Amino acid sequence: MMDRRGFLLAGWALIVPNAGWAENTLSASEAHVRLRSGELILIDLRTPEEWQETGVAEGAWPLDMREPEFGSWLLAAIERNPDKQVAIICRSGNRSGRMMSLLRDNGVEGVMDVSEGMLGGRRGPGWVPSGLPVVSAQTAFDAMPKDLVAK
Repeated sequence: MMDRRGFLLAGWALIVPNAGWAENTLSASEAHVRLRSGELILIDLRTPEEWQETGVAEGAWPLDMREPEFGSWLLAAIERNPDKQVAIICRSGNRSGRMMSLLRDNGVEGVMDVSEGMLGGRRGPGWVPSGLPVVSAQTAFDAMPKDLVAK
């Protein structure tokens, strides 16, 4: 039997496309308010190409979900910050919704989903169309805790 960390590292491809949407959701506006207040860590699980295209939500941590270390990075963010809520965001809410299902199926609770994503969709307008602040991927990466993604 694989532990949660091992499953997260190896299991992304096992998620079915029609997995249920997360019950623990935040709008982009709610996430922004909580991020600014210091009570939330926002993880942008999109690709570096997507970060370059739209920027990264100001204060978010860009962690590419395709990286083999993504699962351990996400668990480290949760475990090292017990006094903060952790939320994930993607482009339109599809990938973050599937990631929420994977986390829930593996006993990882307490993570929130910014279900409208950076660009919006049927769940809401999205971070960028709402006019919420973005920064460059490099600025976002430089602001992250260095021990989280040390390579």
